[in-house]
Amino acid sequence: MVQTGDVLDRGDDEQAILELFERLEGEADAAGGAFVWLLGNHELMNAAGDFRYVTPGGYRDFADAPGVDPARADIADVLAGAPAEVRPRAAAFLPGGPWAHVLAGQDVAIVVGDTVFAHAGFLPSWDGDVGAFNRAARCWLDGAGTVPDEVQDPDGPVWTRAWGGDDVDCDRLRQALAVLDVRRMVVAHTPQLHGVSSACDGALWRIDTGMAAYYGGPIEALEITATAAGSTARALR
Repeated sequence: MVQTGDVLDRGDDEQAILELFERLEGEADAAGGAFVWLLGNHELMNAAGDFRYVTPGGYRDFADAPGVDPARADIADVLAGAPAEVRPRAAAFLPGGPWAHVLAGQDVAIVVGDTVFAHAGFLPSWDGDVGAFNRAARCWLDGAGTVPDEVQDPDGPVWTRAWGGDDVDCDRLRQALAVLDVRRMVVAHTPQLHGVSSACDGALWRIDTGMAAYYGGPIEALEITATAAGSTARALR
């Protein structure tokens, strides 16, 4: 099972969701499967100290988070002039913090079989290595490296809007798939409030249905089934 990011922001009780995901990782592994939760732009925004979409409850939620030290000396410059209620969340998510360490255990993008999963998706101009990007993001979150350029690139894998709208350039998509040597791309980032949608004869799937209370979208998922000829995909409603 692959979840494509943006657990944080625009709602309360985020710590409970993160704890659920951590538990599902262990349970899936014990059962011989896998639960993969990718990082979206909102997870990376919190790690970068960008809390503009945090709710009041989202600040309170991390005041008692295990291992959080609001007095961390290294966050003073980041939080200069910020209200006191911001400090626990910042201490939790800024690189090197306890929840940043958990995020450092996750990838930003992943290829499974003939499908690439990324929060926002890749453009044909992508000339990097998915594994190297994941490692660079992990090191930064763990407090052992600098923020990768792709984390802040408006055309990067966690920010581009190229694949979220109704008017998708299918030739451009096929070029991106060829660069990555995959059959299809699965993205989130842009809510599809009418449900899971596809484009370009199933080469692109948008699976962010806005199921959080903030958007009120439907609860749906995408099922990809391996076959002798490759794989097939369908929306589960």
